[in-house]
Amino acid sequence: MTGALRPLLIVVVLVLAAAPLGLPPFAMTLLTEALILGLFAMSLDLMFGYTRLVSFGHAAAYGLGAYACGWLLLHTGMPLLFAVFAGALLTGVVAIGVGWMCTLATGVSFAMLTLAFAQLLYAISFKWTSVTGGSDGLAGIPRTPGPFGLDALTSKTGFYYLVLACLVGAFLLCLALVRSPFGAVLRGIRENEAKTIALGYNTRLYKIAVVAVAYALGGLAGALYAPFAGFANTELLFWLLSGQVLIMVIVGGSGTLVGPILGAAFFMLMEHQLSSWTEAWALYFGLIFIAFVLFAPQGIWGVATGWLRRARTS
Repeated sequence: MTGALRPLLIVVVLVLAAAPLGLPPFAMTLLTEALILGLFAMSLDLMFGYTRLVSFGHAAAYGLGAYACGWLLLHTGMPLLFAVFAGALLTGVVAIGVGWMCTLATGVSFAMLTLAFAQLLYAISFKWTSVTGGSDGLAGIPRTPGPFGLDALTSKTGFYYLVLACLVGAFLLCLALVRSPFGAVLRGIRENEAKTIALGYNTRLYKIAVVAVAYALGGLAGALYAPFAGFANTELLFWLLSGQVLIMVIVGGSGTLVGPILGAAFFMLMEHQLSSWTEAWALYFGLIFIAFVLFAPQGIWGVATGWLRRARTS
């Protein structure tokens, strides 16, 4: 992130913080969902944009986080904030095993292994009815109040600020990671893994680590979605969601962190608008996606920053 763009992002965060003061309830609901999806898309960008690990099963992180948080809120009485972070932590721990298995392969084989794991969780969610509720899912997930004034987070406005705080915190964490020596190795893996190995780095350990971090943040997004929507069902683990979040990253601009957040908001906005006009909305969004790939492969953020650079130099 350049110094010129940092003030713009600060202004955006301040505007988002002031949004509950001026937006109607329905708009706040859409904005909250967009921020959750933005966090989900940004988590995938660590794998896809910075390490070039293509995942066709990132919905596994989202769904696992949602189910874990939902089950804790329904059956343990755990306060909302603790349940959210417990769901993210559980997802990150599980992802260590997932990363260990998937990194045994590379390229397309890696992508297919991530898809296989996600589909395995999808099948388990149908069969393990005593925990997941089967095809009915977990319904009526509450926002359990907590101590130390945390009950404020259970309100609509309070929950929005929790989501915003999680997104900003996750962004700062990811920004610190990609700017660190760890991030430099990830970029080395993306550009030339063989050369990175020759320099003495155990690239597989780095890939396992980035999978764990990405899944933990994706699980955090899912854990926020469960109490936001009040339910968790098998659709959160379905391969279609994995494809959608990959589209969000590409349309927004992979390898930028900010771009996937914009891509998620753009995807959700287009879905709502196009679906209100026609039942064949997916066809038209597909055409929009093709246009981005052909004419703006750098994504929304790449186009915007390029335009700003040209404006400054002219």
